[in-house]
Amino acid sequence: MNRKILIIVENLPVPFDTRVWQEATTLAREGYTVSVICPKGKGYNKEYEHLEGVHIYRHDLPKEGNGPLGYAREYFSALWHEYRLARKVYKERGFHVIHGCNPPDNIYMVAARFKGKGVDYVFDHHDICPELYEAKFGKTTGPLYKSQLWLERHTYDHCTFAFVTNESYKEIAIRRGGMSPDKVHVLRSGPRLERLKIQPPKPEIKRGKKYMVGYLGVIGQQEGIEYLLDAARYLRDEKGRDDIFWGIVGGGPHLDALRRKSEEMGLQDIVEFTGRVSDEMMLDYLNTADVCVNPDEYNAMNDKSTMNKVLEYMALGKPIVQFDLTEGRYSAQEASLYAERNNARDLADKIAMLLDDPARRGKMAAIGRERILNELSWDHTSRALISAYDAYFRARGL
Repeated sequence: MNRKILIIVENLPVPFDTRVWQEATTLAREGYTVSVICPKGKGYNKEYEHLEGVHIYRHDLPKEGNGPLGYAREYFSALWHEYRLARKVYKERGFHVIHGCNPPDNIYMVAARFKGKGVDYVFDHHDICPELYEAKFGKTTGPLYKSQLWLERHTYDHCTFAFVTNESYKEIAIRRGGMSPDKVHVLRSGPRLERLKIQPPKPEIKRGKKYMVGYLGVIGQQEGIEYLLDAARYLRDEKGRDDIFWGIVGGGPHLDALRRKSEEMGLQDIVEFTGRVSDEMMLDYLNTADVCVNPDEYNAMNDKSTMNKVLEYMALGKPIVQFDLTEGRYSAQEASLYAERNNARDLADKIAMLLDDPARRGKMAAIGRERILNELSWDHTSRALISAYDAYFRARGL
């Protein structure tokens, strides 16, 4: 087989980016020659590595932008490194396809430089950037917002076909991106079960409490952790629930601010922010939790996006409480209770209801686990990746 793919991801290093790493290693195991260009960071700072059959080229992470000029400097710096390394990869082993993973929606500009060499562009749509901008800044007007729409449309104009994470994104690709439906493939970010192992709980993590609520994810401004803190205080101070420990696992830019907020609310005895931890410690916490929670607030971005943490909770057999969001409901179905959107008290009441009903917890856990095993694990969802690329390369006679 002489099928060669270059994957470019700008916002996270590999193998830290779970979706990109799963794609790359799956393609490599299928006999594809796979190279990846990504930034350095998260402990992955070698300029070149060959891991699990994947050739990884890393560049310095551009300084995070602030304002139009800052963002422009950041993006063009990344584009230069991506083009520079793409030339290196092309010379060393070549590629037929550049597979670009957003955000941002500008990697097609690198691919355009290789079009004359017969290289096609495939878009892997991870985040809907106009909605992400709206969630961050509360605006759907102005030049920066319009630039997100322009870049998204031009990305779709330049791609041969696209992968999207769910049906909501597919609808956007067709309606806003002008794509033919048969050129858009739903590739869900299913968890790998060999990474998410069910194991005995560690009661000492609960700090002497009867119950534990678990959270896993990025600690950022859009993740709704404030709702979780409000729910913890409400249950303790107004409902008299002093039997619940809250374990919040993950790192991110908002971590220090949320730790301070938790202390200001007097929650330090019942809420723990672990920061970024090893997979082993993450599994210890989630396997100990009685209920897992996804407090992502309702907005245009979150409503249409599939959250990996929900699928990971299900893989570990955990019942879930979350706000009622379109893709969250599709993923979890009856493995979750759904609180009124952006209502911390209703979120808290649903958590308490589930903690007090072990039979219901067990039933929901089984439903979620079976849904992963039978439909949503990477073993199932990755078939869309392989079938799309097999069809593409057969059409090219490769």
